[in-house]
Amino acid sequence: MEPLTMAIVDKTNDNVAAKNGSDSSSFHSSAECDSWHRMKRRQWLGSSIATATTLQLGGLGLSQIAARLAQASDSPREDHKGRKSKTARSLIVLWMQGGPSQLETFDPHAGTMIGGDVKAIATSIPKIEIADTMPQTAELLNMTTLVRSMVSKEGDHERATYHLKSGWRRDPTLVHPSIGAVLCHETSDSIEIPRHVTILSGQWPARGGYLGADLDAFQMNDPQGPLPNLRSPAPNVEMQKRLQRLSSVVDREFTRGRFENMDRDKTQHITATQRANAMMGSEQIKAFDIKEESQETRTRFGETPFGRGCLAAIRLIEQGVRCVEIELNGWDSHINNHELQSARCKILDTALASLLKELKARDLFDSTLIVCGGEFGRTPEINVSGGRDHWPVGFSTLIAGGPIRRGYVHGATSASPSKDSEKNWNEVADRVTVPDLHATLLKALGIDIHREIITPIGRPMFLSEGEPIKALFEG
Repeated sequence: MEPLTMAIVDKTNDNVAAKNGSDSSSFHSSAECDSWHRMKRRQWLGSSIATATTLQLGGLGLSQIAARLAQASDSPREDHKGRKSKTARSLIVLWMQGGPSQLETFDPHAGTMIGGDVKAIATSIPKIEIADTMPQTAELLNMTTLVRSMVSKEGDHERATYHLKSGWRRDPTLVHPSIGAVLCHETSDSIEIPRHVTILSGQWPARGGYLGADLDAFQMNDPQGPLPNLRSPAPNVEMQKRLQRLSSVVDREFTRGRFENMDRDKTQHITATQRANAMMGSEQIKAFDIKEESQETRTRFGETPFGRGCLAAIRLIEQGVRCVEIELNGWDSHINNHELQSARCKILDTALASLLKELKARDLFDSTLIVCGGEFGRTPEINVSGGRDHWPVGFSTLIAGGPIRRGYVHGATSASPSKDSEKNWNEVADRVTVPDLHATLLKALGIDIHREIITPIGRPMFLSEGEPIKALFEG
């Protein structure tokens, strides 16, 4: 759909106070969302201060060769000394919906009161262990940065998912865009397939928010099956006649009451139709078809929808797609925690390890940012049903690729944490808040987090309210 025209204004006031995202006192209730502290209303004095920019996203009808050339021109470049650019081009999000247990994955405390039935195994990072549920990932941990000190004040699934996917806590006055939507908004490409894709999306998919519904993720199911609605219901000539009649009948009505700064010669249904037609006839649509990969490659990723989704993500990134999110749900282990977490880990471990290896083999690792995590962790204490409950203080997130450090572990949690939430917050070493994680990812993608965007209702918003964690970058 055609996006709203909005003014994009560079931040000019160097005196705006920076928020210390790692300070627990900076978190407020939803009525006191930090977004109010990060905004500054300004007097707009004519067109010399604000510049209107109409966003054109996809559906340009260029050939596959042109798309490849465009992708190559926007890939990480080399400077005059021959060094690679310090930003990633694309983003792959492995989303663990439900709250994976840090204790059964990346931060085991085996043999302690909170360790449960998990065992710890050595990794390719000296003196660092992870759970025995992730043996393949353990061998490749030196390719990644492991953050063991994520903290949040959202313990509800929906609110925490919103927080992790957007980098902001919920605000009743607007909907924040997901990180994939921000990436697509801040970049441009000439490809004929969606630039923002979610595979196996659940009830809270990645959204475009105030940046526009055209930046919502394109949702698809198991890549083993065909994409729906790709064939025209009529022969091409007849289909074009139908579309022409549709445009002539409804376009005039659809343009009534639209904003004056919008293109009145086009409406959202026309743009959406044009993009759909371009996608249906594009050779790039083959990127969704994992059957073009060898059986040996498909087997390595695991015979699961999630594994196939990870393989499809690589194919889409190769074609120029900016962000692919693959969801693996089922982590909400209030009962039978060890069994449920172990079953999920078996799927994740195979797919994650294969993803890292394949990106490296296809020379995509340095240009792709990978992030793996969920909305929160699980409680150190095991409940009466043998489960672990929601725990947003001291959970784990794994990051890899792009300019992110290799073979680094950030933060630590206590083997005997306090049951008092405030004390436990202080027990987490080198805390990383959700806004700071997002600021780090955006910096790794080469996006200016301090840029202001004016929303359709005239509200200025920063792309992030956090600050990048310097320790997570090389050098």
